[in-house]
Amino acid sequence: MDLLIFDLDGTLIDSRLDLANAVNATRTHMGMTTLDNERVYSYVGNGAPVLIRRALGDQAAEAEVQEGLEFFLEYYREHDLDNTTLYPGVKEALDRFRAAGRHMAVLTNKPVRMSRAIVEGLGVGAHFFQVYGGNSFEFKKPHPIGVEALRKEVGASREATMMVGDSSVDVHTARNAGILCCGVTYGFQPETLADPAPDLLVDRMEDFADWVLAKDGDQK
Repeated sequence: MDLLIFDLDGTLIDSRLDLANAVNATRTHMGMTTLDNERVYSYVGNGAPVLIRRALGDQAAEAEVQEGLEFFLEYYREHDLDNTTLYPGVKEALDRFRAAGRHMAVLTNKPVRMSRAIVEGLGVGAHFFQVYGGNSFEFKKPHPIGVEALRKEVGASREATMMVGDSSVDVHTARNAGILCCGVTYGFQPETLADPAPDLLVDRMEDFADWVLAKDGDQK
């Protein structure tokens, strides 16, 4: 594996509480009651517009969804590092990949400027040659456009590229791009990894690093 493409929320970072707080602040702003945090977590993965549409419900008019989205983005931008942290072992795994000369990138459906600010704020921005978000391209994941752009930037083959994520969105992205996928069980939506199943499933990011870097030894 020469190119490792990571999802952000639920894969590298535990942002659940900050996302839930921002969603519930948005609902309060719109005159609605708050939602249980676990319910909000189940809405994450397809980008902010889908998150807010789900959070406001089918009865919300398009104008209300747009108002809610604008409020959410402004609120979340100011609070996106209040409680958000890297998952245990992520920094150590990224350090190992960088030492081994792997190309690493982030491909998320979260807005790109926000995503870059978060990885920088958590001290891992320098590990990634690129961070792409849900508004970086015409299409979001699971469309393969982001994977294709990253592959071209480093000249990586499909066989040497792997997607890492916590939900079926990431598995579908990998399948659509013709690359391998690793699922992590500690994220937001591990239950969605059953179908379609990823090529590799790990409980810790260190386990993924062990798997990738063990192949170096196999080839020596």
